[in-house]
Amino acid sequence: MTILLVDDSEDCIATLDLALQTLPGVVIRPSLSAEAALVTLESDTVSAVITDVHLPEMTGLELVTRIRQNPRFRSLPILVVSADADPSTPGRALGLGANAYFAKPFSPSAIRKKLEELIHA
Repeated sequence: MTILLVDDSEDCIATLDLALQTLPGVVIRPSLSAEAALVTLESDTVSAVITDVHLPEMTGLELVTRIRQNPRFRSLPILVVSADADPSTPGRALGLGANAYFAKPFSPSAIRKKLEELIHA
């Protein structure tokens, strides 16, 4: 099971990697940009995506939109994490097709639990 972590902060990727290592059979694929994440989605089998909103070129919300536009990925679990202060961001993320939204600082165990729910649903 491959989880794609999309965040331009290596610290955030390391935190999520540590939290998700306890899931049996999980392989973490880090990606520092949405563009690189799209390449990974086309070339690898991915079980879920966790993305930040603020990324260098394409935003995480644009990434969610692009993923959901592809019929192959309509049911792919997507979790969005962000430190965005805009109160409309969680609703926008969910409206674009994300399955869950977590504000930074987030609870790694809450993300792990939600990811397990979505993957095994």
